[in-house]
Amino acid sequence: MKFPYKRFARGAFPPDIRPIITIKLSHNDQSIRQEMLVDSGADLCLFDAEIGEALGIPVTSGEEKTLLGATSAKPQPFYLHPVTINVGGWDYAIEAGFVPNFAPTYGIVGQVGFFSLFVVKFDYQKEEVEIRRKD
Repeated sequence: MKFPYKRFARGAFPPDIRPIITIKLSHNDQSIRQEMLVDSGADLCLFDAEIGEALGIPVTSGEEKTLLGATSAKPQPFYLHPVTINVGGWDYAIEAGFVPNFAPTYGIVGQVGFFSLFVVKFDYQKEEVEIRRKD
């Protein structure tokens, strides 16, 4: 599947573009569609804690870890929980981190739980990201 990069008008020229895809995130009987930055430098998948709460997850009951670098230079806690992501009609059970007051307006998909499941090709000139299931 190919996804176009998303443009962000921030007053600068050229406008910022990023490899943003929409996934479905599920837990038990709840699901939410969420925009995600495809980030090869991220270790795992991260979501704002509000997304977890909307899915009925008691976020702070998960295993606590420390995040450094994604949102600020100051360490902050995040909490691991099992969820299901759906990308292009494919469901995968993963463990994701939920971060209180996560700064980006979108989530992040990273190495464990995304790149470990898919072959990802970035094409900046065409402004698209291609995602294939691993064989």
